[in-house]
Amino acid sequence: MMLEGKRVVVTGGTGSLGKVLVRRLLSGEVGLPRKIVVFSRDEAKQHQMRVEYQHRIAATDEIIYRNFEQLLEFQIGDVRDYHTVASALRGADIVLNAAATKQVPTCEYFPYQAVMTNVLGPENIVRAIRELEPSVETVVAISTDKACKPVNVMGMTKALQERIFIRANLDCSRTRFICVRYGNVLASRGSVIPLFLQQIQSGGPVTITSQDMTRFLLSLDTAVDTIFAAMQSAHRGETYVPCVPACRVTDIARVMIGGRDIPITVTGVRPGEKLHEILVSEEEAPRTFLRGKYYVIQPILPELRDAEVIPTPLNREYSSASDLMSEAEVRELLELNRLLTPGALDEEELLR
Repeated sequence: MMLEGKRVVVTGGTGSLGKVLVRRLLSGEVGLPRKIVVFSRDEAKQHQMRVEYQHRIAATDEIIYRNFEQLLEFQIGDVRDYHTVASALRGADIVLNAAATKQVPTCEYFPYQAVMTNVLGPENIVRAIRELEPSVETVVAISTDKACKPVNVMGMTKALQERIFIRANLDCSRTRFICVRYGNVLASRGSVIPLFLQQIQSGGPVTITSQDMTRFLLSLDTAVDTIFAAMQSAHRGETYVPCVPACRVTDIARVMIGGRDIPITVTGVRPGEKLHEILVSEEEAPRTFLRGKYYVIQPILPELRDAEVIPTPLNREYSSASDLMSEAEVRELLELNRLLTPGALDEEELLR
């Protein structure tokens, strides 16, 4: 079991992905770590998460007293701050970098804030490993489709994150740096499904930005599966991409509205928004191949590529505009993920 007895640090561990990742780590399905450190800057979300895991009815301050003795440990810090990053990585075996500034319009209006988290943060992790030589075996960078042929600030900064971590393999011979890249996560904070649920609950209208927009769809658990698969099998510098379904956003809206008398309105594409998601570009396709259920992108730096001959390279870019699900298939996927039932996401969850 690859994580048995390991010390695992999850940056951004109080986010949508981070919370599911922590739950899955605690399940022991890939081995039970001796310590899981949730590293983030949001004390309110940490406090709430700590209360939930302590099964406390009242959020009393005493629950933090033995924080550092628990399997699940919470550390306030920021990937932007080198000193707190270096402290969190002391004694770590595995680092999962889920910290991100990820809202596309927010990144467009505050681009340097995205640079601070999505670029300086990864560089701080690499610097701590390079200079302090902790016992880190593997670093997994959580990336996004927007890093592929980026047209917005969020994608540009995430593309730089990928390159910073991939290049780090040249400096840190004892640490394996790998990436995972995936698209729209069902019901994650800031995604379209919580927005549609709120709009439907308030009687509409449901707003979409373009009739032509398509998106990949995967669950948070599928995202975590991709992280675990990469940890299990990825070679240094490789990027793992899940093979996932795609659909039109209008089909998501229609399925979620169902038989209700709620209109759909088109508001126009937001700043920095793409019509279609791309997970593997046409430039990356020649060094991309299938390994099990995942596309694997070999690193752009030739020094890091394996001698392994690519048996069947991908012959085109991997885009959400291809092989779209039907409306019936979208309905089946949302039902499978329990997103069409009343109260699928309660009000508190929608606001997190």
